[in-house]
Amino acid sequence: MKIIYRYYIKEFLKMLGIIALGLSIIFSLLDLVNKIDDFTPGKLSVFSLIEYVLLNLPKYLYYLLPMSMLICSLFIFSQASRNKELVAIKATGGRLRRLFYPFIILGLLTSLGGFFIGEIVIPASAERSLEFKRTFMKKADKVSFKEGTLWLRATDGSLVRIGLYLPGEKNAKGISIFTVGKEYLKERIEAEEALWIQQNDSKGIWKLEKVIVYDLEEGKVKNFKEMDYPYLEAPDFFGKWIKSPEEMGIEELYRYTKKLEAAGIRDVKLSVDLNSKVSYPLANFFMILLGMSLSVMSRIGGGLMATGFGISISFVYWLFYTLMLSMGYARVIPPAIATWSVPVLFGIVAVYLFNKIPE
Repeated sequence: MKIIYRYYIKEFLKMLGIIALGLSIIFSLLDLVNKIDDFTPGKLSVFSLIEYVLLNLPKYLYYLLPMSMLICSLFIFSQASRNKELVAIKATGGRLRRLFYPFIILGLLTSLGGFFIGEIVIPASAERSLEFKRTFMKKADKVSFKEGTLWLRATDGSLVRIGLYLPGEKNAKGISIFTVGKEYLKERIEAEEALWIQQNDSKGIWKLEKVIVYDLEEGKVKNFKEMDYPYLEAPDFFGKWIKSPEEMGIEELYRYTKKLEAAGIRDVKLSVDLNSKVSYPLANFFMILLGMSLSVMSRIGGGLMATGFGISISFVYWLFYTLMLSMGYARVIPPAIATWSVPVLFGIVAVYLFNKIPE
């Protein structure tokens, strides 16, 4: 039986590498093509392009892994069923569930691996990717981001610190602006809040509210209820440099959520994303269990038929999973239900079908 275990595990891992890594590389290359115009001409080398592709690889691998696990398990065991290999195993006194036990362990390890990728690898690669963009992208030296806080260079050369930036609302809180002369600090501006105001000519401007201006040259302090500040880039510019919740680890995302709550803002979307950090990797285990069960209980066929069937199930999973996430974002259902209902439902179906495998 050990020889059979080794054979099927070897075939499974070989196909998993081809599908998961292959698709991840393709998506990472497409991401590079989409952003290639944002890089400074003549600064990139072939090795730099390869580095960018590799930095984005973990993110796509994380999302494509469950689908790959399902397709691989369907393909390997539907082929074995079609070629009567499973019949031969049962004829020699073997039990199918016993054959699948190593793959159950493999599914659990893959779920742990997915959690590790989402918690450690993706945040680290996201940090390195931001460094890469600062090195090779246009206007790259102007922005630094950490847990909601932005440091950037305004178009007039002033140094700007935004204590908390809210991308979805185009709103910023705790703004400090430092205008520097040749040898000393000329002026410091403190604003409680900044709002992006869209104008009629399709352009916009940042409007500072509750402003204190410290004129260090004349030694004066001025207060304003509001003040226009035209030297900051539009919100779309900031989006290139801000880490998304998917690129943060659980601890960093939790600290960011608490920082928002301390500012009086409760972002339900972040609560949903925080829950999904734990629930999503479990899909790897459920998918391999479902794939093994379906491959021996139905006449799927091998090759392209099994692959197409796996893609169809993955599409259904993604459809309902994203629907529930959207309902969670819209506060229709609690974050825990939004992120856990679909994985748990698929898990129940997978366990039920696995227990129905004919021996």
